[in-house]
Amino acid sequence: MFCRNRHGQRGVVAIEFALVFLFGLLPLLLLTFSGLLIFAAKQSLTLAAANGARAALHFGTNAQRQAYACVAAQNSMQWLITYSGDATPSCTGAPIDVTPPGPCPSGTPAGVQCVTVTTSFDYNDHPFLPGTATIYDWFVKDSAGNKTALSSTATIQIDTQGS
Repeated sequence: MFCRNRHGQRGVVAIEFALVFLFGLLPLLLLTFSGLLIFAAKQSLTLAAANGARAALHFGTNAQRQAYACVAAQNSMQWLITYSGDATPSCTGAPIDVTPPGPCPSGTPAGVQCVTVTTSFDYNDHPFLPGTATIYDWFVKDSAGNKTALSSTATIQIDTQGS
């Protein structure tokens, strides 16, 4: 009788494993994978903004400084630009915004101008895995709670008076 019951249970473990994998482990792996991609995107945006700001320190006119910053930011976030399907982004607005040298926030000495480089990626329009935009909705909001893009900002100060 023991052998008869044992043979009647063949394949049950395989079915249980398939169900646990399908409904338990697979969604967890997909969420982890998409979370890692979002983390990589945020790191790329931070690097692109920092590299763009650093490139704006090159000597030249204000327009040249903006162009240097834009090219450096584009090079650092090229995989995100390609993924979003944006052929050649402009440097005013999303995904790369480079402000011309201008007044800095209060507390900076006179004769100092600031250049701000902002990089962004609209995850709501271009999710890495379909359906994850709603799951990560809390992660891709701005401070006011509006849906927005992942973004990073870097600001540099330029001493226009020299030393």
